[in-house]
Formats: sequence, C-alpha cells, structure tokens
Amino acid sequence: MNKGAEVYLFGQILATRSILLRDGFLKPDEYSEISEQYFLPGGETGTAATVLSSLGVSVIMDGTHIGTEVAPVIKDFYKDKSVDLSLLTYTDDPGVTDTVVIAGLVRSPMGRFQTLFSTGERWWGIPKEEHIAHCKAAAIDPYFYNESLSAAEICVRLGKPYVTIDCVHDSYLHRNAAVDVISHECIDMRYPGKTVEEVMALMQAWSDGLTVITQGGGEMLYGRRGGEIHRMAALPAEVKSTLGAGDTFKAGCVYGVLHGMADDELVRFASACSAVAISRFPLPLNPPTLDEVREVIEKYA
Repeated sequence: MNKGAEVYLFGQILATRSILLRDGFLKPDEYSEISEQYFLPGGETGTAATVLSSLGVSVIMDGTHIGTEVAPVIKDFYKDKSVDLSLLTYTDDPGVTDTVVIAGLVRSPMGRFQTLFSTGERWWGIPKEEHIAHCKAAAIDPYFYNESLSAAEICVRLGKPYVTIDCVHDSYLHRNAAVDVISHECIDMRYPGKTVEEVMALMQAWSDGLTVITQGGGEMLYGRRGGEIHRMAALPAEVKSTLGAGDTFKAGCVYGVLHGMADDELVRFASACSAVAISRFPLPLNPPTLDEVREVIEKYA
C-alpha cells in the first residue's frame, strides 16, 4: 500500500462501455450511427480517481470488487498514474460493468445494479483505519450500506474531511461531510414536490459542512448551516458528452478540500473541472488538467 496517497476514495469502480452517437439519441425502430466507442474505467470513484490524478493528486481507492473482465482494463489504465490499486479485491467472476449511450446533453446508462444489490451479497471492499490514516482527505460514495457508513465514521474518528454525493439531510454521511454534492436527480427522487430552495435549506440545517446543489447546466446553490444560500452560474462549455460530469465535479470538490479552498473558490473550481470534462469524449482519455481548469476560471469566472 502506498502510504503517500493524499486522498482515499471509496465507492463504485467499473469498466464502462461508452457509445457516442453521431446524429442524436436513439429512436425506436430507427438506425443510429456510432461515432466513437470505448471500454474504459468508470464509476463515481473510478472517474474521480482519473480526474484527481490528472490534477496532480495521488489517490488510493477501494470499493467495487474487480472481476476478470474489468481487471485488465483497470490495471492497464492506471499503471502510469498516481492511483494506488493495492486495496482492490480481484474475483473470478466477470465483474461489474455498465454501458452508456450518449448524444450531447442526453445519455442513458444501462447495467445490472438492481440485480446485484438484490442478491444481498457484498461485492465491495471493507474500509479500515489503516486505509485512511495516512491520507489528508477522502471521498465516499454512499451506495455501499454499512461499509460507506464505516468509511465516514473512520474519517470522523481520524479527523479526515470527506466529500460525498446525494446523501439525504439526516444521514450520518451528510451530517459529517466536508462537502455533500446533491444532484437534481437526487432531489427529484428523494424530495419530490419540494423546491430546490426548500431542499437546500433542509440540507443546511443538518450540517456544518458545505452543501452544493447542482442542476446540470443550470444555476448551482451552496451554503452552510446558519448562512445564506449562495448561487453561482455553471461555467459555459461546448458539450460533447455529459458522461462523468458529476463525478468530475466531485473530484473538483475533493481537490478544493485538500487545498483548503474557501466555499466560493471550491464551487467555482469544481464547476470549471466539469466544464472542461463535458467538452471532450471520452473523459478517461482526456481528463481536465490543472492548467485547463485555471484557464476556464480565468476566462469565465
């Protein structure tokens, strides 16, 4: 294990088949021409690791068990990057993959996650104190039940700030996060009928950390307990693919926490990371660099 890793990441690590269509999204009974397709690392944690490495951050990641179909992709891709794979568990089954069809602003992910979660079996790793003790910050996907909770509890116990995503207001992960990034999909699912301002106020009331609500290309809301709701426009970009935009925003937040950024600076930095990410495809082969992010900030912020 590389004890020099700055950031610990826990969550979904997949191999993603991404298919970019040439002339608009799929239509029933109509032919669609494929422009580009790839089989590369993905998942919320896999993508965050790729982006953070490109930004010059060393990471160690754990989460989804890596099967025989996924392992060669993961090992080959990260062999020359600042991403430590020593915590990953390798299995004899094919492993977890997904497929995403993309056309500009529209995408449709497909997988077998409902089936996998319904088995009741654990197909992900178990966080331990020694995994996190030498890191300066962490990011935790909330999907792995007790293990996601355990990762957050370890971070709190060790005094390590962590970033998470789409956690409800009264959850342990939200209440103790340095940053919780809430997507509009989460609001639609978890808080139907509530306005984004109502959800924001609820989130603020339950955490001293920073809550950020993203709305795709729309206005972002952010704030902390006892403070006002701040707003920031998403930075403009020519969209080629939105795949990985949210995961890149999370990575930008992790970078901001790691470097002690103030709230405004952190949100702007994360937004710039996403703006760069959606302007190219595939993201894993073209992740945003620090110079590119700074250039976007200087141009538009």
